[in-house]
Amino acid sequence: MSEFVQQRHKPPAELERPRDLVVACAPMRSNVNLSRIVRAAGCCGVRRVICCGTGRVVNDIARDAGHTVTLETHRTLPPVLEKMKREGYHLVGLEQTEHSKPLYTYAFPRKTLLVIGNERLGIEPETLRLVDDVVEIPVYGLPYAHNAATAAAIAMYEYCRQYPRG
Repeated sequence: MSEFVQQRHKPPAELERPRDLVVACAPMRSNVNLSRIVRAAGCCGVRRVICCGTGRVVNDIARDAGHTVTLETHRTLPPVLEKMKREGYHLVGLEQTEHSKPLYTYAFPRKTLLVIGNERLGIEPETLRLVDDVVEIPVYGLPYAHNAATAAAIAMYEYCRQYPRG
C-alpha cells in the first residue's frame, strides 16, 4: 500500500523569474467567472489580469489571488491590446475560429497576452483582428466549448507547462 499523505496548503513552487504572461478578459457577464480566472491566474503565478466593463473580483472565490494578482479595469480591450503589442507582447486569443490552432500543439511565446472572450459572445471581431494567433481547446463531447473561466485556466496551465520556472 502506498503512503500518500495529504498536504493541505502546500507552499507554492518558486519561480526563477516573474511570469511574462498577462491575461486580458472581454467584459464578463459573471463576476464569478472573472473571480475564477483571477484565482487560476494566482495559482499560475500570473500577476496581472486586465478586465473590461464593470467586472469585480469576489474575494471568497478568488481567495488569496485577490491580494497577489493586480486587476486592471478598462472600458474596452482594443486600445489596451494595441498598447501591449507595442510593449512587445504576442497577443493570443482563446477562441474557436476557422484557423485557430489546437492548444496542445501551440508553442506560446514567453511574452504573451492571453485574450479571453465573453462567456456568450467570445472574442469580438474588432478584438479578434488585433491578435497575432488564436488557439482553441478541442472538445470531445457536448457542450461545444468550455466555460470561459475553465478555458482560461486550461490555457494558463499550458503556458505554465511550457515555462515551468517562470
